[in-house]
Amino acid sequence: MTSNNNKAPHILNTSANLLGICFLVLTSLKVLKLSGTTFVDECTSIATILFMTSSILSFLSIRSKSEKGIHYENAADIIFLTGLFCLFITIMMVTFNFMK
Repeated sequence: MTSNNNKAPHILNTSANLLGICFLVLTSLKVLKLSGTTFVDECTSIATILFMTSSILSFLSIRSKSEKGIHYENAADIIFLTGLFCLFITIMMVTFNFMK
C-alpha cells in the first residue's frame, strides 16, 4: 500500500463511540416520549447514519490493499466531520430546549 492510513483507525474508533452515543440519545428520547416533539431525534438519526457510514469506510480503508484505501479514508474523514457537525446541531437543540 502506498499510503500509511494513519487517520482511518482513529476515525473508526471515534465514530464507533459517537455512534453509541447517538443510539443512547435516541433511546433516551423514546423512553422519555420526546421523539415526536422536537427535531432532535431526526438530527440524531442523521448523525447515526453518518457515523455508521464513516465507520464502514474507515474499516474498508484499513483493510484495503489498493489505492482505493486512500479514497475510503478521505471519504470517511469528510463524512465523519459532517456527522460531528450534525451532532453539534443536536447538542445545540437539546441545550436550548432545556433552557426554556
